[in-house]
Amino acid sequence: MKMFKSHVIKQLSAYCNGELADDQMERIRAHLLVCSRCQKEHDEIKFGVQLAQQLPLARAPQELWSELETILDERSRRPLVERRAPKVGFTFGWHRFAAVAAMLVVAITIGLFLSSQPWGRKPKVPPGASFEVAGVGAVRIDGDRINNKGRLSIGETLETGDASSAKVTVSDIGEVELASNSKLSLIQTKADEHRLALDHGRLSATISAPPRIFFVNTPAAEAIDLGCVYTLDVDDSGETLLHVTLGFVELVRNGRDVYVPRYAMCKARPGIGPGTPYFEDAAQPFVSALERFDFEKDGVQALDEILRLSRTRDTFSLWHMLSEVEGDLRIRVLNRMVELVGLPKGIQRERVLALDQNTLEAWKDEMVDTVWY
Repeated sequence: MKMFKSHVIKQLSAYCNGELADDQMERIRAHLLVCSRCQKEHDEIKFGVQLAQQLPLARAPQELWSELETILDERSRRPLVERRAPKVGFTFGWHRFAAVAAMLVVAITIGLFLSSQPWGRKPKVPPGASFEVAGVGAVRIDGDRINNKGRLSIGETLETGDASSAKVTVSDIGEVELASNSKLSLIQTKADEHRLALDHGRLSATISAPPRIFFVNTPAAEAIDLGCVYTLDVDDSGETLLHVTLGFVELVRNGRDVYVPRYAMCKARPGIGPGTPYFEDAAQPFVSALERFDFEKDGVQALDEILRLSRTRDTFSLWHMLSEVEGDLRIRVLNRMVELVGLPKGIQRERVLALDQNTLEAWKDEMVDTVWY
């Protein structure tokens, strides 16, 4: 029973929103390093907070404001002294009513936006196991030219020619736009998995769904959607470039799994998989050094340049590199990160060097809030 009471699950929402005092924040941060149950809850809440921060604002209809004003006005005209029923639980005074009303407005406003989007809804099983396609110009499905509209079924291939494009409706979770001279196949579509394969060309995806529902295979990696907007470019050699503009994407292949948030990019090559992700405003010499380190076996020389060129924000890339180097090289990467952003309270060097997952995630969360955005 004592162990149960020591959990901090009820405080995680306030913690993720930075609403607690410094000593409380520190206590919870330390607890998350050793409690897998609370860490799991924290990861889910943190994802929701970060995604909510990226939602566009929506206005509530005027009728809603009128109804709330009427309720508040009626409440304000009630007698100051009323016969009250015996108290049960807690009192609900005027100031609390106003606060709850304000929160209700915010909740309803968000709800109105969400109700018009498929955020968080479990996708339905698509009828006929196919996607609707709207084409402009020379668009073909399995070699047959379509006349503006068509359907892409499992196992079929969609191709666009010069100066042509296609828009694919992905069940009820979003859409994919295929640029000219691109080739895309539908691998699977069911309630819990929609999977495409981009052979070459450019794909732009806008997906509003629970994490790990939408996947895109390329010759170099697998992009796993976590509720986001992104583009994938695949050249004739199969080299892949991911660019995330909203939300988060995981890029996976050959046991390598990288985290790519909004404003970040990542390259992947066939036979190797994903490289080290970086923010879109990273200097080109820094990006070139990452490519030499990831794909050209330029090891120590490339690492020297990466560490020398790193800005504070480039600790995003260095955080990923911690897991890709060993021994003295990992110590050098950690030392550069500490030099750039410091080591937060509760984060122990020994645990970082040991690649303790909870410690790495806690430090990443700290930098997401204070450094990377």
